[in-house]
Amino acid sequence: MPNILIADDHDLVRDTIAAYLETVDDFKVKTAADLDTALDLMRGLDAFDLLILDYNMPGMDGLNGLARAREAYPATKLVLMSGVATRQIASAAMENGAHGFIPKSVTAVSLVNAIRFVLSGERFFPFDFGAADIAAEQTGVFGTLSHRERQTLEQLCVGLSNKEIARKLGIQEVTVKLHVKNVLSKLSVANRTQAAVLAKEQNFF
Repeated sequence: MPNILIADDHDLVRDTIAAYLETVDDFKVKTAADLDTALDLMRGLDAFDLLILDYNMPGMDGLNGLARAREAYPATKLVLMSGVATRQIASAAMENGAHGFIPKSVTAVSLVNAIRFVLSGERFFPFDFGAADIAAEQTGVFGTLSHRERQTLEQLCVGLSNKEIARKLGIQEVTVKLHVKNVLSKLSVANRTQAAVLAKEQNFF
């Protein structure tokens, strides 16, 4: 019977999820209202298989709380749960040791499936999470780029030189230089490195 600890400062959310999980599967669930209380419970006699942390609760301090939990209990699987985190935050959590990210907008069935998935040793991240936000971003500053400028930016992001981009796209190097200049201007960045960093931060591709 997997032991799960849910840490969330919203009483209704926390208690509702805990009660539901205990009715639909062989889960043993405990709860905490903040990170420090959760870590104290982790020090108890019960070994927890999964710790679910709300991103926006006391003690978390962004993703620092995730790091604290991971360092203190490296054998416990960690999942970040949130109703406000962006795709960038969720991705950063996965890159920094989370075994999964669960939006609070998921259905109850999807929540259980995600938990089972993580407990089985897999990593869970909803493929379409934040897709609308990405689309909105790309219709903003990235939406000003022409098709060829977008292609050029994609090649900048993988570190190709102007000559390599010209060869890959089948255009003249002088044309690539013009596209690069336009990309930098439209993105309001000083150089190609900054353009690549911005593109990656905004999940341009």
